[in-house]
Amino acid sequence: MTELNNTLPGFDVLGLPDFLLSTLTKMGFNNPTPIQAQTIPPLLEGKHVLGEAQTGTGKTAAFGLPALAKLDMSIRKPQMMVLAPTRELAMQVAEAIESFGKDMKGLRVATLYGGQSYGPQLSQLERGAQVVVGTPGRLMDHLRRKTLKLDSLSFCALDEADEMLNMGFLEDIEWILEHLPKEAQMALFSATMPPAIRKVANRFLVDPVHIKVAAVTKAKANITQLAWKVSGINKNTAIERIVETFDYEAMIIFVRTRNDTITISEQIERLGYPCAALNGDLNQAQRERTVEQLKNGKISIVVATDVVARGLDIPRLDLVLNYDIPGDHESYVHRIGRTGRAGREGTAITFIRPREMYNIRHYERLTAGTINTFELPTVSELGAIRIERCRKSLVETAQNKDLKVMRAALEKMATDSEVTIEDLAAALLFEKQLKQPFEPKEDPKPRKERSDRDARGRDNDRGSRDSRGRGRDDRGGRGERSERGDRPQRERKQSSGARPDVDWQSYRIEVGKEHGARPGDIVGAIANEISLDSAYIGQINLQDNHTIVQLPKGMPKDAFEKLRSVRVRRQQLDISVSDAVVEVQARRPRNDSRSDRPRNDRPRNDRPRN
Repeated sequence: MTELNNTLPGFDVLGLPDFLLSTLTKMGFNNPTPIQAQTIPPLLEGKHVLGEAQTGTGKTAAFGLPALAKLDMSIRKPQMMVLAPTRELAMQVAEAIESFGKDMKGLRVATLYGGQSYGPQLSQLERGAQVVVGTPGRLMDHLRRKTLKLDSLSFCALDEADEMLNMGFLEDIEWILEHLPKEAQMALFSATMPPAIRKVANRFLVDPVHIKVAAVTKAKANITQLAWKVSGINKNTAIERIVETFDYEAMIIFVRTRNDTITISEQIERLGYPCAALNGDLNQAQRERTVEQLKNGKISIVVATDVVARGLDIPRLDLVLNYDIPGDHESYVHRIGRTGRAGREGTAITFIRPREMYNIRHYERLTAGTINTFELPTVSELGAIRIERCRKSLVETAQNKDLKVMRAALEKMATDSEVTIEDLAAALLFEKQLKQPFEPKEDPKPRKERSDRDARGRDNDRGSRDSRGRGRDDRGGRGERSERGDRPQRERKQSSGARPDVDWQSYRIEVGKEHGARPGDIVGAIANEISLDSAYIGQINLQDNHTIVQLPKGMPKDAFEKLRSVRVRRQQLDISVSDAVVEVQARRPRNDSRSDRPRNDRPRNDRPRN
């Protein structure tokens, strides 16, 4: 294994083609990070790379740029593949690669991850994606379905390999790598090098260049870092509350996708606050105009993606809001670094779901700071803030405007209508507060273990359903049911034993004992996928290669279609109506819980072999 420790050059001497250098300049990337400087040259030379670097050192560009440089755009098949442990990181990597390859005419990137229907992913592949970024579970599914073919693949990168190991993906990774063409170039990146990762490297990498880069701690002492744990109210409501109640001169809101920059900026504008979107779809002139408006105070809020916000230097920007957490920790540092500039103080707020809380320790370590959680103003506090803001506005108007005409008009209205001036003033105040009531509606109560679905309409989020039975959700704690049917996170309501009065229908699903399925697997899969209370899942008759289960008669068509593609123990349910009678002795245990199931109870022989 070759060791490499280069000095740090500029991007222009790393051997990248001009079209990539031009794109990097436009994006504000002037100098490479150490991992980029040391990784790009050997990858351009066709060597395998084993990168040992902490999260947040710029690995995506380190492997993405040289891989893009070697793509043959005339081939409309996958030539580059990236494995990522979570949906969020896969999306982040895919968006970064798209940004790097913006000047590559015809470049298509497919993002494959669990929790999303297969239709859009199949369309991306059928259109001839040259780059595929995905999570292990969904990549395996596409390979088994033969919807993803790797015969033209020339490069494969494993990002956050130790995180994938922690999440139980080791066997999946090995299975995927066994399907790569023998001549494919590989890059493996990991923050640590446990024996299992070294074993993978020794098996699949050929004489790799070993690059080890230490993380650089970046102090942000003049930035107050806060985190709001998403719970009860959704993120869209929370963002409105922050925009309305926090004291700031200018704010930048970071989101994950370009579409989000538009929808959220429009939402804020509807509240009456000047706001603009800043994303990669805007041309250079539009971006510059938006930044100039933020600098001169014509607008006070910008909603942006990571890439276009790099390099922003606006002293009046004193609040950064992470609506979505970034895909890598270095991006967090770049984000919050937009505030607290020129000796000023700044505040950074991050919306973080319970399953993402583990990221906080990484952010604290990387910034040498402390992140404190806080609660948003309650509805009563919000009402008081609105009343006080209205009072100040009215007092200012009363002190600075000539109100003789208005006073006379008010007195005439009172006389003509036989209503007191106080009542007329109250009526005016009532109309003024209709858009932002002085008595807001009560916030919804937090739902245990489901606060991560706050923006379901936007995210359609099912967690990291690629997790292999570790019950992990994204890269944090216990997750919801994986797409292969492992234990559900959501706690089931304790049943009193009484069954609801339901007209039952028998259904057949194509998973049984020989696949290692248990009643709890089936309950969890159905209950989680269509949000059906377990009380409405009847008798379960587990057979060798199929199962008969009772569900309410007349299920909605969309729920039925959802269940067709759900997987339990790697088997697609492929649910269908059945005339079979479910035997009473096969009745499902009422308070079924899989929390006591051994972590590795899945049969070892259910993995496809080459």
